[in-house]
Amino acid sequence: MLKARFLTAVVLIPVFIALFVTLPPRGFAIFTGLIVVLGAFEWSQFLGLNNFPRSLFFPFLMIACLFLSLFLLFHHYLAIPNIMIVAFIWWLFVAVWVLLYPRGSNAWDKSIIIKGVMGIMTLTPCWLALNFLRDLPHGLPILFILLALIWGADTGAYFAGKAVGKHKLLPNVSPGKTWEGFLGAMLSTLIVIGFVIYFFKISENQWLPLLILGYVTVIFSILGDLFESMLKRAAGIKDSGKILPGHGGILDRIDSLTSATPVFALGVILLGG
Repeated sequence: MLKARFLTAVVLIPVFIALFVTLPPRGFAIFTGLIVVLGAFEWSQFLGLNNFPRSLFFPFLMIACLFLSLFLLFHHYLAIPNIMIVAFIWWLFVAVWVLLYPRGSNAWDKSIIIKGVMGIMTLTPCWLALNFLRDLPHGLPILFILLALIWGADTGAYFAGKAVGKHKLLPNVSPGKTWEGFLGAMLSTLIVIGFVIYFFKISENQWLPLLILGYVTVIFSILGDLFESMLKRAAGIKDSGKILPGHGGILDRIDSLTSATPVFALGVILLGG
């Protein structure tokens, strides 16, 4: 499992970074949009739409949402901060659902409409935030900071959890996640922020805002991971898909990104870019 996970990462990460660097804004929007639509296809399992052609309903709905978001991105730029605020509030609601699970799950688990809205609120703001960040004057470095925070925390949590993980974080949601893994993510975040400060020569008066933004982003990235774990547990599935050997599906790889990106984008807006 670890070998397949490692080999997949070795192949995909350089390709992913190369596309991030070389694609123009609209090409980047199409590339990230394809990833989101694939994620929407996997989300169909949570809605109980497993059979063709029913499984295409939610991806097509997501395409419509992305076109609307594209219009906002290029024609109503000033609306984006408000959307990021709404996304932030959405993830606060998600945090309550995750912490309470399985209590209260009967209110949403059997409703295709509620879980459809969950999917739209999870995937659409993430795509919009990614492309908003990409279009900033220093968009690429900012995106690399975001990805470094998420990947660093994910790696730290994985290895710390494997090595010394004993105390379950939220066993009703994800039995494999531990407090030791959480602390590993926190330590990795500090290392990543230290690297960012050194590499980008961040001035001392911005160290504390960067530290706060980094840790808030990572905490929300963990929430995104737990949210997807909760939905998979409710649906009775282990992975969202099998497209990525050792990693599962697209949603299994972007779950942290879905929650962290809008929050990170809101922080960047508040810090003035």
